[in-house]
Amino acid sequence: MTAPVDREELLEAYAIVDRTTPRVRMNFVMSLDGAVTLEGRSGGLGDESDRLAMQVLRSLADVVLVGAGTVRIEGYGGLRVDDADAAWRREQGRPGQPRVAVVSSRLDLSPEHPFFAPATERPLVVTRASAPSDRRAALAEVADVLVCGDDVVDLRAMVGAFAGLGLPQVLCEGGPHLFGSLIDADLVDELCLSLSPLLVAGEAGRIVRGAPEVERRMRLVHAIPAGDLLLLRYARASARRS
Repeated sequence: MTAPVDREELLEAYAIVDRTTPRVRMNFVMSLDGAVTLEGRSGGLGDESDRLAMQVLRSLADVVLVGAGTVRIEGYGGLRVDDADAAWRREQGRPGQPRVAVVSSRLDLSPEHPFFAPATERPLVVTRASAPSDRRAALAEVADVLVCGDDVVDLRAMVGAFAGLGLPQVLCEGGPHLFGSLIDADLVDELCLSLSPLLVAGEAGRIVRGAPEVERRMRLVHAIPAGDLLLLRYARASARRS
């Protein structure tokens, strides 16, 4: 077994050279046989190294993006980096905490959900113009609501809106349907994948769902052994389509 990785090593490995150009970075953990969850949640697949990598990626992000289903399943209440990472971010000239954003077409999240209540930075809600106006008004009390698109959420407009708010570096932590939509819109610039040393079997899904089959070639940036887990970083091999 290889030695665990440390924070400084990962900060260097996942560093972003150009922070001004908008970037969408995906972060997932997956079993050896392709399962994205264990007993219904992704947390059971990871270990200490995976959690450290996740904290480093959050520290490097301007905004952490999730889908509404992931908020309901995984919780995401009070998402924040720890004090050491917050201090490091401030040393880099950025706010201590990344913003957190949720994509929801139906706005079927309660304003009392823990995602909103204990947030250290005011959350963002990304939705469409045709979403229920009463739900939009209710969530506007606890979050900044961004309307991107009319009948469906326009993810390309969302990335542009984030950049307009000074949040060009986007870290998306799922779920699989949101990942699929981002692939379909050709917005995925990086995939950071923790390959867990587990065989799960069962009926667990893949890290991508609900998108038509496409071919998007990626190139390997690094493969870091962390105990029995492998930390993979892939970047897009060609420019985004316009």
